[in-house]
Amino acid sequence: MRGEFNQNSTQRESSPANGTLPVGDKPVAAKIAVLSFVFVLATLGNCIFLCTLWRKRRKNSRTRLFLFHLCTADLVVAFFQVLPQLLWEVTDQFKAPNVVCKAVKYLQVVGMFASTYLLVAMTLDRHQAICKPMAAITKASWQRYLTVALAWGFSLLFSLPQVFIFSIEEVQPRVFQCWATFIKPWGRKSYITWTALVIFVIPAVILIICQFKICRTIYLTGKTNRLERIALTEANVKGTQAGTAKRIPSSLLKTLKMTFLVVMLYILCWAPFFIVQLWSVWDPTGGPVEGE
Repeated sequence: MRGEFNQNSTQRESSPANGTLPVGDKPVAAKIAVLSFVFVLATLGNCIFLCTLWRKRRKNSRTRLFLFHLCTADLVVAFFQVLPQLLWEVTDQFKAPNVVCKAVKYLQVVGMFASTYLLVAMTLDRHQAICKPMAAITKASWQRYLTVALAWGFSLLFSLPQVFIFSIEEVQPRVFQCWATFIKPWGRKSYITWTALVIFVIPAVILIICQFKICRTIYLTGKTNRLERIALTEANVKGTQAGTAKRIPSSLLKTLKMTFLVVMLYILCWAPFFIVQLWSVWDPTGGPVEGE
């Protein structure tokens, strides 16, 4: 997002009278087309998925609860991150009051935090279901709602710095932007590093550890099942006794595959962004510069 973490983004030339899109600016036109496609895809995809979850609301599972809130967080990203960026690219300036600037920047990061923390909460829930099934069975239903509430609560809390950092500034005569102001010389570096840690690094470590433990438990369970079946076969035990080996339900395995795919896509998609952001603040001379 322009100006979301980096105050020194390169501005393209715009009409000084009204800040409209320059004629023949092909890179900007391509960016507008991509942002429009992403916004429509994210909105329609999440709305369709929410409708599907609503139709199956009687099957009240823990995974559906987390997926519902993940879709909600993605819609927050679509409407308060992708859409404002799209409008910003079209107008080339922020045409709204200061309170809207602060609200948009705040909600942009709320969506990022919520998507991350809800994904972590869902993965921890799946980890408990596989690695500690007895604890998962005895877990009260209100605890999962508390987990979701905590994810949203921390998202709202950790996004508050955006309100104090961003404000409307006149970057050119009669051209206003929703711009960030950091304490020099360490403010920008500290903020971007902290954001990268709490949005990506720490959650990614938790996700990787949980997925590793889940895969390890599934492997050991499958290995135990094979040994038990061999032992039962050698003892000529047939019928129902032969099926007493501990097994993980196929429906749960299907959910785990989906969770694993979401986690891997999350890490692969966010890693380049945060690597570039950290590189730009910790190596200003050799790091990448936005707009190049």
